[in-house]
Amino acid sequence: MSGTGPGRRKRRSSVPGTGGRSLSWRKQKSVRIHEALTRDPVDVETLREVAVSEGGLFCQEIRCRVWPKLLNINVFCLPPKPGPAIRANHRDYNQVLMDVRRSLKRFPKGMAEAERSVLQEQLIDMILYVLHSHPELHYYQGFHDIAVTLLLTAGLRLGTAMLQTLSTHHLRDFMDPTMERTRNVLSYLMPLIQSESPALHHFLLRSEVGCIFALSWLITWYGHVLSNFHQVLRLYDFFLASHPLTPVYCAAQMVLMREGEVLQGDCDLPGVHQLLSRIPSDFPYETLISRTHNLLQRHPPPELERQTSLRHLKSISASSFRSLVISSAHQRPDIVLRQQRSPPSSVLPARSQNTLVKLAVWGLSASLGAAALAVTQTALEWGPDVLLGLF
Repeated sequence: MSGTGPGRRKRRSSVPGTGGRSLSWRKQKSVRIHEALTRDPVDVETLREVAVSEGGLFCQEIRCRVWPKLLNINVFCLPPKPGPAIRANHRDYNQVLMDVRRSLKRFPKGMAEAERSVLQEQLIDMILYVLHSHPELHYYQGFHDIAVTLLLTAGLRLGTAMLQTLSTHHLRDFMDPTMERTRNVLSYLMPLIQSESPALHHFLLRSEVGCIFALSWLITWYGHVLSNFHQVLRLYDFFLASHPLTPVYCAAQMVLMREGEVLQGDCDLPGVHQLLSRIPSDFPYETLISRTHNLLQRHPPPELERQTSLRHLKSISASSFRSLVISSAHQRPDIVLRQQRSPPSSVLPARSQNTLVKLAVWGLSASLGAAALAVTQTALEWGPDVLLGLF
């Protein structure tokens, strides 16, 4: 018997416009994503729903098309390639260099040393470009873990654009000169646990474990603590599509899902900290995402902020989220944006255009992340019939 049991078969259905063919869940999602991306304005709410739903965005090409729309990024107006001049005398250069040099485990196993070295240099340039462009932002150890995920997924220029937007929105609380706002975000963890399990909350208080075990989870979006890159990408789908405080909700839900383990152990700081710090390799991330999404709905961030607003600094990341949502709702489809920046199609014969597109894709696919960018720039010409053949 194959791994496609009865439960899997139920997920196949006929989608309008496909001639009554039965589609897998990936193909259904591909069609839905294509329809959302080609609407004018782009249907960002549908893209958010798809990114959160089971399986997320499931492949690099789709992520390179959807992630920019979630962050209101025009892929035809990207930052220039960062140059070496930015490194000169930058206050954070030495720290960034040390962190990047120590980030070997974040690159795919088996990658050639020469290729990894090139990517590490790009990672340094990527981080310093963002910091140079926004002097009010302060680097923190762990920022490079988020940057490398974007670099490996989307390439240098698109990754830099996404990192820049994340730095001024979702990650803004972590980029103050002090850790006061970071501690503020961490302080939301225990109230969330208490709202769902007073018994577990009481146990954690008695153990005096605090919230520090979750610090690296939040500031790296779990990239530093998870060895499976696909798990990291799945969480990024969720976080990019959700409120900036979602990672702390995720941390609370992760602890709640391990309540049985915690309550059976010794109620002391070393034991509880060690248990919670080590995330099991077989942790069910789809279940985690689904339950975290439900937790967000039961205890919305504005409600959580009101409970703590008298005692803590207000979250800049949370405050800026509404403006990001509003601006992202007015995006034009990529095919329209490209036509606005390209010469009329009559300039070249159709056959010449096709040849140039093929040559461009072949050339770009030689470097990591570039193929994804090529897909980003051309995929919206695909119709559902082409999408159906992708998976």
